[in-house]
Amino acid sequence: MGHLDHATFGWLTPVLSYVMACTGSALGLRCTVRALAATGRSRRNWLITAASAIGTGIWTMHFVAMLGFGVSGTDIRYDVPLTILSLFVAVAVVCAGVFAVGYGRDRRRALAAGGLTTGLGVASMHYLGMAAVRLHGDVRYDPALVALSVAIAVLAATAALWAGLNIQSPLAVTVASLVMGAAVSSMHYTGMFAVSVRVTPSDAVLPGATAMQFIFPLAVGLGSYLFLTSAFVALSPTARESEASASAARPAGGTVR
Repeated sequence: MGHLDHATFGWLTPVLSYVMACTGSALGLRCTVRALAATGRSRRNWLITAASAIGTGIWTMHFVAMLGFGVSGTDIRYDVPLTILSLFVAVAVVCAGVFAVGYGRDRRRALAAGGLTTGLGVASMHYLGMAAVRLHGDVRYDPALVALSVAIAVLAATAALWAGLNIQSPLAVTVASLVMGAAVSSMHYTGMFAVSVRVTPSDAVLPGATAMQFIFPLAVGLGSYLFLTSAFVALSPTARESEASASAARPAGGTVR
């Protein structure tokens, strides 16, 4: 059995992946709050932004953490199409969950459906990303830990959507995002501890790209997207601020004809 190392760079990748998870969660929650206060096209656009932020944040967290993943006795490569597909799965499924909550009339049912859908999507993204791993050997999973990781994903997703529905103040969103980041990171490492590898030594060249060739540039790009979108959301006026600005701009004493 090959020895698995989940932090070949020390605490750098776990901490950085946690920061990515928190950033995506915070941005997604803020966008969800904006969406629920909006109507029409504006609500749809805020929900899409929320889904892309959460999905991108979760994917970036996963693969930043994977930068620190190593197995003794074998190199590791990543299948590029499968890795990209895992990103689209993350965003698409989170989008379905967020829209279920954003447009659901019965909030309890919408929350349950959205949490289950999003949680299963997050778990699918994780294991699809693991299916993209190429190494010399066989990868096996502990079924109990896999089931636990899926349960954590569903609970974390449900908690995130509940927070989006019920939390509005910036401080509360910050606290919720820190908790969410911890939950998502716990799901990832629970899934990783389910992994065992039986190495088959070989000199054959593995197909795919190394983490530094492909995942690192993509993770940096998506991380930049998260921070830039966070700045945009922070600087854009809320619905209440827009209404106050419009009221202040109206002439005193009525409408001018």
